[in-house]
Amino acid sequence: MPDLMPEFESDTLIVNGVATTADGRRFAVVQPQQAGQPEVVEITTGSARPYPDSRWNGWRDGQDGHAAFVGVNSLRVGPDGGLWAVDRGKPGIEGTLVAGGPKLVRIDPATDQVTRIYDLSSVAQGESFVDDVRFNGGHAYFTDAGRPGLIVLDLATGRARRVLDGHPSTVAARPLVAEGRALVDAAGKAIVIHADQLEVSNDGRWLYYQPCSGPMSRIETRYLDDPSLVEAALVSHVEPFADTPSTGGTAIDAAGTIYVSDTDRSRILAISPDGRISILLADPRLAWVDAMWISDDGKLWLPAAQLNRTPGLNHGQDAVRRPVTVYSIALGLKPVKR
Repeated sequence: MPDLMPEFESDTLIVNGVATTADGRRFAVVQPQQAGQPEVVEITTGSARPYPDSRWNGWRDGQDGHAAFVGVNSLRVGPDGGLWAVDRGKPGIEGTLVAGGPKLVRIDPATDQVTRIYDLSSVAQGESFVDDVRFNGGHAYFTDAGRPGLIVLDLATGRARRVLDGHPSTVAARPLVAEGRALVDAAGKAIVIHADQLEVSNDGRWLYYQPCSGPMSRIETRYLDDPSLVEAALVSHVEPFADTPSTGGTAIDAAGTIYVSDTDRSRILAISPDGRISILLADPRLAWVDAMWISDDGKLWLPAAQLNRTPGLNHGQDAVRRPVTVYSIALGLKPVKR
């Protein structure tokens, strides 16, 4: 097994997701721990600059969120080459959604300009926490970790709709654990993260998804894409797939293997296309690996975000061991171009 290679380290930023372009540019999503920290950065020669600019990363309490990042939770380079950011619309897991906050933002890396904003406020309301996104042709799929369900967005029209609301496959039904401890907030309340991780197979047939604490389910995308299909019919197509543990993030390769971070045992698991789970690697440095990424040069990128050690998920105590590191491991993988 190849060694873990540090790709980026920071003594100040909690990096929980990374994405790379075909020409080698590196972008990351940050979970700010203090005022003034950016939400999205470009990593260049060991440093990180707000991306696409300081204005987009300059939102403050009391402002609306139409033209600034309020709380970016995930970031990825899409099949069109654009950099796409999911804004949950509030600074933390809990709290009130900001006007104009829930959105999907497309940035063109060629010009470093925002080129499209999809307003998700019609489907992200109340306790919603829009978490992550994957693409499939003319559709984007999201998980809602606060108001459990999935969101389907028509990229051409901008119309979005909710599906599988409150379905058992989207609801967290078991404790969220990491490094042997259940996650609790500053008041001692258990952290609950509903529908979180999701992946689309290379052929576009399957959407895999799960609550943060597992297990993983799947459904054929043709059913999700059909707005005429009533909910009662849709739920009949949900299939159990793999009994995954508490998970920080996932990635899928072109061969259909899904990589899952086991936050309790600091491991990376590999799930075969038929649902069999094996251990890829285990290392104590892999503390809460979050949104993984497979780059064009075959590396699996592993942001060891240590989110379980941050005050919001650790009874108000900061136990992060700095620097926070993004690792990679060279596996010769082929990425899914979706």
